[in-house]
Amino acid sequence: MTSLKRTARIAGLWYLGFTLGPFYLLYVPSQTVVRNDAAATAARVLGHETLYRWGMLAETLGAVIFIGLSLALYRLFEDVDRRRARQLVALVLASSALGLVTVVLSAAALLVFRGGDGFAGFDGHTREAIGMLLIRMHGQANGINQMFWGLWLLPFGWLVVRSRFLPRWLGYWLLLDGIAWVVVSTTWFLAPDYTDALFRYFQPVFMAELAAMLWLLIMGAKEQPLIVPANT
Repeated sequence: MTSLKRTARIAGLWYLGFTLGPFYLLYVPSQTVVRNDAAATAARVLGHETLYRWGMLAETLGAVIFIGLSLALYRLFEDVDRRRARQLVALVLASSALGLVTVVLSAAALLVFRGGDGFAGFDGHTREAIGMLLIRMHGQANGINQMFWGLWLLPFGWLVVRSRFLPRWLGYWLLLDGIAWVVVSTTWFLAPDYTDALFRYFQPVFMAELAAMLWLLIMGAKEQPLIVPANT
């Protein structure tokens, strides 16, 4: 196996860690959060505390995996365009930092729901309201993070297009994916009622990352001389 192909497959292995995403972004909230009902949400979180904690751990690992992926991709693409590869890493670091903030909000919500001596001055309804606010702030932070979920794909897609060792169609698909996430995020800011419908509409575009992961894992990269000089 060539060095380039091995590097691509290592990046694919990091990408495989993204399969944690549906667990902590979709499944755990579906089991623990009741929309607009603080009391029911508190009861569910405390009743499924182990699952809730697994969700926080998975979300933390998700941020670590995202950083690892960006460094693996930097190594893969640094000879294509070092400047764009650095942009990719910077955007991933920003997204990962915001992702870790969401974990802190989840942990704070659990702390409030559990009560204890530190919250003796608050009655049950107040604790439930504060915990629900923290959980909603977690959701708002993820809404903001959607912008970075799209922005990092723009240098990624551009690097794939220019690389010559990965298929161009994949790079263009990733660029469309990034633009779609930016559109969804902008809609979330300006017209949040339309975000869910827009997200469903863009589902075929969002599959670009799954295609990229599978390509890197299975096909790797085609070894050939680069024709694009690296930027310093």
